[in-house]
Amino acid sequence: MRITTRRRKAAGALLATSALVVLAACGGSDSEGGKAVEKLGKTEGKVSILAWPGYVEDGSNDPKVDWVSDFEKQTKCQVTSKTYGTSDEAFNLAKTGDYDVVVASGDLTARMVASKEATEVNTDLIPNYAKVYDFLKDQEWNTFDGKHYGVPHGYGANLLMYNEDEVSPAPTSWSAVFEPGEMSKYKGKITSYDSPIYIADAALYLMKTKPELKIENPYALDEKQFDAAVDLLKEQRKNVGEYWSDYLKEISAFETGDSVIGTTWQVIVNSVEKAKVKAILPEEGATGWSDTWMISSKAKHPNCAYKWLDYIESPKANAQATEYFGEAPNSAEACDFASDPGFCETYKAGDKEFASKLWYWRTPVAECLDGRDVTCMDYSQWTKAWTEIKG
Repeated sequence: MRITTRRRKAAGALLATSALVVLAACGGSDSEGGKAVEKLGKTEGKVSILAWPGYVEDGSNDPKVDWVSDFEKQTKCQVTSKTYGTSDEAFNLAKTGDYDVVVASGDLTARMVASKEATEVNTDLIPNYAKVYDFLKDQEWNTFDGKHYGVPHGYGANLLMYNEDEVSPAPTSWSAVFEPGEMSKYKGKITSYDSPIYIADAALYLMKTKPELKIENPYALDEKQFDAAVDLLKEQRKNVGEYWSDYLKEISAFETGDSVIGTTWQVIVNSVEKAKVKAILPEEGATGWSDTWMISSKAKHPNCAYKWLDYIESPKANAQATEYFGEAPNSAEACDFASDPGFCETYKAGDKEFASKLWYWRTPVAECLDGRDVTCMDYSQWTKAWTEIKG
């Protein structure tokens, strides 16, 4: 990640002589260039959070689903929050500077750091970080140049969901939505995620079915590999009824019968009530996410932001949030607080073998993520291609 590295080195030089950095008690982050603070000040009384749906629940959507109120009682930091549907939407919202905390998937974190929208995080100020699974720490989507830019939340797979009454035989492979002969059976009722990062799903399928393309990482595609993935998605486009980024839209589409098969999140599967649906992890594996709580470099309430990061890392709050969303929690201790005794087994929490089948979202960059000495297609090219695919 050449651009990120260069910027980080520049920031490091500017801050080399900085003394102890302390967060101002009255708000405003003394984190010029993104350097992590060394101690916290007085909390500011409020914190603004930008998050995926289902990550910051205060009971207003469901009185039984609330982990925000306890945080507010414990810290006296009042929470306001906004949800987003895609990482691109989140990036644009984060740049407004209206949010102290942003939860970001791996296709966003590098952009947040490179654009200096996120600040380095001092994990020593987040006691619950010590409880997080080691395999979620120090990863390329949350740690840059050896510095932490956030803390892990939960992780999961982009699954294949289908209507059991309409799709037969039951699929076991992504071929159901990528092979022409299979797609045609559900023409107009296939749904796909509406984001450039979905190109990685096609690349993953090709990685497993077209070895001659020599794809080793679905986020590291040279021009030939990229064109093959784009062509596959253009073929799929002929059969897609609608793309979704608003998870409520996909729930509705499956309940009305407008969609019968397509990529999904577990929270959507859990929410569909008016159709008989099932979701699987296809034999090729899947793309997925390992989300990161980040603090904005423009945070107006950085002390409350740190309090939120520690709170949501705590086993109880993390269990509530990840169980509600439908993903694996970030620690083994969280399993003790799940309402469903089988929660962690269902989501294979801490199962390194299962986790190894997932290709977590990452930001495609020109310097190939798989280490090859060739030029890969960067995210701007993915974005342009996605527009062409959708037509």
